[in-house]
Amino acid sequence: MIALENHVAVVTGAGQGIGRGIALGLAAKRVRLFLVGRNSTTLHEVAELARASSPLVLVHATDLVADGAMTGIVENLSKQLGGLDVLIHCAGAYSSGDLQTASVEEFDRLYRTNVRVPYLLTQSLLPMLKKRKGQIVFINSSQGLHARARVGQFAATQHALKAIADSLRDEANSDGVRVFSVYPGRTATPRMEAIYRLEGKEYKPELLLQAEDVAEVVINALMMPLTAEVTNITIRPLMKSY
Repeated sequence: MIALENHVAVVTGAGQGIGRGIALGLAAKRVRLFLVGRNSTTLHEVAELARASSPLVLVHATDLVADGAMTGIVENLSKQLGGLDVLIHCAGAYSSGDLQTASVEEFDRLYRTNVRVPYLLTQSLLPMLKKRKGQIVFINSSQGLHARARVGQFAATQHALKAIADSLRDEANSDGVRVFSVYPGRTATPRMEAIYRLEGKEYKPELLLQAEDVAEVVINALMMPLTAEVTNITIRPLMKSY
C-alpha cells in the first residue's frame, strides 16, 4: 500500500459532509491539506480538528463559481505547498423538481457548480498532478448512474461529471495519473437532511451511509499499489428501503 504521509491533497467542499469526512481521514494519515470551500467558519473548524494529526493544514475560502477562483487556488497552492499529489472534488449543488416546471436558470446553476467548476479546477491543477503522478477523485452520486424522477437536472450534471472522469482517465493514465469516481447513495450530511425535509420524510441519519464510510473507501483506494487503479466505486446504505 502507498503511504500517504506528507502528500499534498486539495479537498473541495471540505467544510461539511463527505468533504469534511475525507479531510479528517486524510489528516489522520498525516497528509498535508489544502481545504477549499465557501464557508470560512466551517473550513476553519475542520482545519482545527485536522491539525491534531496533519503536519500542515491550509484554508482557502472562496466561491469556486466566481471568476478568478481557479487562479487564486493555483497561485496559493504553488506558493505555499509547491506541488500536488491528490485532488478530491467534493463541492457541489443539489436541487429537485419536475422537468416540466424546473427553471433553466436553476439548471445553469447546477451545471456551473457541478460540472464547470470541477472541470476547470482539474484543468488548472493537472500539470502539478502529472509532475507527481498524482490522483484525482470525483465524489459523484448514485444519481450519476441511475436518474430518478424529479432529479433530472441534478442527475444530468452528475452524468456529465462521470463522462469527464472517464475521459480524463483515458487521457491521464499514460502520465501515471489515476482517476476514480465514487457514487455514494444517501449519506448523513446537512444536504441530505435538507432533502428529507423537502420530501416530507423523517430524517434518520443512523440508517444512512456516514461521511466517514465514504472517506474510508476513498482513502483505501488512494493507498492502492501503483500496479492497480480503482476506477468506479458504488457505495450505498445497508438499509436501502429508508
